[in-house]
Amino acid sequence: MKTMIQLLDDLTPLNRVICSSDYDDTIEYLMDLLPFKELTYPANDNYNGWVIPPKWDVKAAHIYHGSEMIYDGRWHPMAVMALSAPFKGIVTREELCKHLHFDHRFDDRIPFHFRQLFTSWKRDWGFCVTKAFYDSLPPGDYDVLIETEEAPGPLRVLDYHLPGKLDDTIVFGANLDHPGVANDGVSGVAVGVALFDMLRKRDLKFSYRLVLAPGIMGNEYYLGRMPEKEREILLEGVMLEMLGSPTPLNLQLSRSQNSNIELALQEALGNGSIEHRVGEFESLLLNDEYIWEAYGVPMSSLSRFPYPEYHTDADNVALMSEGRLSEALTLIEAAIDNLEVSPVIKKKFMGNICLSNPDYDLYIDPGQVAFGDQLDDTRRRKRMLMDIIPTISRPTTTRQLAMEVGLPKQTVEQYIRAWQECGLLEVSA
Repeated sequence: MKTMIQLLDDLTPLNRVICSSDYDDTIEYLMDLLPFKELTYPANDNYNGWVIPPKWDVKAAHIYHGSEMIYDGRWHPMAVMALSAPFKGIVTREELCKHLHFDHRFDDRIPFHFRQLFTSWKRDWGFCVTKAFYDSLPPGDYDVLIETEEAPGPLRVLDYHLPGKLDDTIVFGANLDHPGVANDGVSGVAVGVALFDMLRKRDLKFSYRLVLAPGIMGNEYYLGRMPEKEREILLEGVMLEMLGSPTPLNLQLSRSQNSNIELALQEALGNGSIEHRVGEFESLLLNDEYIWEAYGVPMSSLSRFPYPEYHTDADNVALMSEGRLSEALTLIEAAIDNLEVSPVIKKKFMGNICLSNPDYDLYIDPGQVAFGDQLDDTRRRKRMLMDIIPTISRPTTTRQLAMEVGLPKQTVEQYIRAWQECGLLEVSA
């Protein structure tokens, strides 16, 4: 198996736009590393208003001023705006400037212009350049060429499923596109591949999936075109995003903030000395998480966003740190280890049981101050646990419940066993 840095060295330079020859090469490369299943969606498969862009490759791209070529659009995968329309002609400086895109924050970086990938029915031609280049253009006419080769899609997604004792599946996702950059997307791919190379050598309780897809659109097709019964076993997940930069780790929680994997990640972060932040949904970044949430899959994310090189050509392999990648991988492994040893609870009843009935004897009296009861924190937390159990809608670990109510895991497991003995819960070791 290649190291994570080797994978980044190999894949970063490629022009990995959603549909392209370099994206196809990336698919083939990864299928040699793990036994992925490839899912393809044909070019004419318009779903929920999404339109798969054409397969697009840049064959030639340059700007001449007089007899001198002043810009070679092949020097970097982002130097021609993604999905640029072809163009050939003589234009004035004023007209050329309308088609040059630069990063207003930096003099010497080119930006990632990606909007046309999602509006392929309305396309313009253009280059991405540095602000210094843009500002240096003299008056006069310019000879411009953008030559592309285009063909119908398809959209391609990689899916690696590791079955465990339970059908309930924890998903790890990463973006496979984003041309010419290392941290944004492909660093998460590197960590995900290393993680699943480790997981496939273990006996697993949960099932796991690694989904590598183009950003936003790839996950929309993956989930939308998935058979409903298969989608129903997707328990929860984590997007792996931007994990190699020298910036702190960010754990962004799902909308519900209580999935098993995100609580396990929080616990692992709390037990170590990793510099990190934890934030609510959409408070740290907005990426494919919202796609998964729309299909009922709680989706947290692990990232190192923001970082100053984001969406510029400075997001390169030199920015990457093997230590930072390994730190993220070790954290995820620790969280999975915790999940794998924690009993999993599934509810076997509907509504609310009369827990004071002697057939159950599970009622926890919170006490009443008016009658002279001395209320204590432990009893209050046990009562919280009693009230939470009827609301369980998805498989839950005892570790998750213990974290939610702030009780020792042994205390929670003892109370859960009493429910199990009454036939109200199914508990998988």
